[in-house]
Amino acid sequence: MPTMSAAPAAPKTAALAYRAEGLCRSANHLRREELDRCIASGEILQSTALAFDTARRLRFTLCGTRAYMPYEECVETAPGEAIKDIAVLTRVGRPTCFVITGLTRDETGAEAYLLSRAAAQRACRVHYLEPLEYGTVIPCTVTHIENFGAFCDVGCGISALLPIDCLSVSRIASPADRVSVGQQLLCAVKSRDAQGRIVLTLRELLGTWSENAACFAAGETVVGIVRSVEEYGVFIEIAPNLAGLAEADPSLRPGQAVSVYIKNILPDKMKIKLVVVNKNLGQPLRFEPRYFVTKGRLRRWTYSTPQSRKQIETVF
Repeated sequence: MPTMSAAPAAPKTAALAYRAEGLCRSANHLRREELDRCIASGEILQSTALAFDTARRLRFTLCGTRAYMPYEECVETAPGEAIKDIAVLTRVGRPTCFVITGLTRDETGAEAYLLSRAAAQRACRVHYLEPLEYGTVIPCTVTHIENFGAFCDVGCGISALLPIDCLSVSRIASPADRVSVGQQLLCAVKSRDAQGRIVLTLRELLGTWSENAACFAAGETVVGIVRSVEEYGVFIEIAPNLAGLAEADPSLRPGQAVSVYIKNILPDKMKIKLVVVNKNLGQPLRFEPRYFVTKGRLRRWTYSTPQSRKQIETVF
């Protein structure tokens, strides 16, 4: 059985080469000659894992030929870190990325491809993720949601955290108010945790107060989402990074969809005054991200207007 190779050489377009699982090039319909070229180049492919067998391997079929991913090649781990069974078992029935490391013979003597997801992740980490500077805009896919944030695949199944307070300037009760599992996003690299894992942020891509307010005008009636009900008023979001204040109404509840009349837009105070027109829309509402930044690298981002005493800013 051939040994697993080191990470392949960095491709010219790393962001395209190291996509989230589900978005990599499919190996399902490649011919034998094409698969041979992928072995030579180290190209990252994907296919659906069909089973986890009694030999503790993920099993695939490529071009009518069986392919196996040994247990130790299913996930890249840090030195001394053990692979968790759940991380392997949950790949069954799901698109899984890999590099083809070679050919071998299985227990029946039939030819079989050897695959390594760990090698794909190693290449992604070394050639794509580690060189990323803070503030760089990258694509990612939401994989699961917790109360404190959303976990996103930033390439080859490597996970990064998008904390709840980085999802938008508007306060939300749950990350599910903003994103859903499987949703493709653009985020910026905010920082790295103690283990070197990427922490993401979305709110800096969703526009400043002025950019969002410019999309609305006093006198308009628009839909909104109740975010906070206070004694002095109700905060209602009209865009992911923009909320206004309506008069107090204890009958409203967070998450409720309403229609609101925009009474005033006050840039100097960074405030929008709203009047609730209809609080019985009867259907859930979630705003999709409206990006004002889609590429490149942010170094400093200021949400607040120049006249506002309250300054909200991110320095990467």
